[in-house]
Amino acid sequence: MESARAKEKYVAESLLRPSRSLVLICFAHFNFLRGRLTRKGLLQYNRRLLFITSSYKAIMEAIQTDQAPLAIGPYSQAIKANGFVFLSGQIPLVPETMQVIEGDIQAQTDRVFASIAAVLAAAGTALDKVVKTTVFLADMNDFTAMNEVYARYFGDHRPARSTVQAARLPRDVRVEIEVIALA
Repeated sequence: MESARAKEKYVAESLLRPSRSLVLICFAHFNFLRGRLTRKGLLQYNRRLLFITSSYKAIMEAIQTDQAPLAIGPYSQAIKANGFVFLSGQIPLVPETMQVIEGDIQAQTDRVFASIAAVLAAAGTALDKVVKTTVFLADMNDFTAMNEVYARYFGDHRPARSTVQAARLPRDVRVEIEVIALA
């Protein structure tokens, strides 16, 4: 029988490895520590569980659409992973020209939401699946005007939101918005 310290070290190392069925693995490790399961049995159990859950392995997919501004750096418009879609911050660029849209904060916020909707559609989801937004404003005095447009796009759907004033935004725009949505 292995020493208790060796068992604890093995369990700690095993738990640091990513697993889709952590609860079941914890249960198996609990039985191992209680002496109800040998190390060989634990390894066999883990292999079977990994084989069963391999079809649920986390996969990341980059989302790209020409209906929204292209990424202007080494990043993706969005990443789809584990049932969520993570959108990069969208700024008010016209997709065809990659130029900042002319107009006030409401016009810029409208353009940003058009881009967000396009990227979400490319990922197979929509604004009503958004769970969290982060709004970056160049001037917090624009909050009320931005919020009117924001409310128009979300209607009765109320995702969690953070709004902050940034010292400076890319291309000196007035607003940038990033979202997390259900896939």
